Amino acid sequence: MAKMEQATIAALYTLEETIAEKLFEGLTYPWEALPLIGEFIIRLGQSLPEDKYEQVKENVWIAKSATVFPSAYINGPAIIDEGAEIRHCAFIRGNAIVGKEAVVGNSTELKNVVLFNKVQVPHYNYVGDSILGYKSHMGAGSITSNVKSDKKLVVVKCGEEQFETGLKKFGAMVGDSVEVGCNSVLNPGSVIGKETNIYPTSCVRGVIPAQSIFKGTGNIVTKF
Repeated sequence: MAKMEQATIAALYTLEETIAEKLFEGLTYPWEALPLIGEFIIRLGQSLPEDKYEQVKENVWIAKSATVFPSAYINGPAIIDEGAEIRHCAFIRGNAIVGKEAVVGNSTELKNVVLFNKVQVPHYNYVGDSILGYKSHMGAGSITSNVKSDKKLVVVKCGEEQFETGLKKFGAMVGDSVEVGCNSVLNPGSVIGKETNIYPTSCVRGVIPAQSIFKGTGNIVTKF
């Protein structure tokens, strides 16, 4: 697989595992979807079946089978899918899709994101301008950093290859079944391949191959 092919939607995600499957139609790279999330949610929300979803306020749809703690805050546009759990003091700022049986935990903040089904961001996580694939998990305190310190547009880097995204805000594209260790930082433009493990307290940049173990910068080993 060519290097930048590792960063494509097809390489990272099982699209059948999200209510947002149509968001990615016609796109090659997942970050192309980031500016489209808000409007997509509004269109999709208006078509959701009323026997399964309830519109609780403007542009916020919550599945009747989801669990939302009273102390959680959800701003629209947002869709909380079936069986999801939004725990104590979760803060969903808007433009957020939370997948089936996903967990958004204590003091976790979401903004402009798609969480595929069964994603877990359960403890003190910040996830902004990011897409997390099926069954991916972020350990306690791990975050996506979505703006460069110099405020320049984000570039995805894969070895010697570079891809100009045109985006000022871009956190991480996290593939299916990725495990991110506690207190790790996924820097702007990070892309983590399927089934990869990130060691705790890591500082991650660039494209990390699928089925690998990230132990530190320059120390990435194949998993199988």
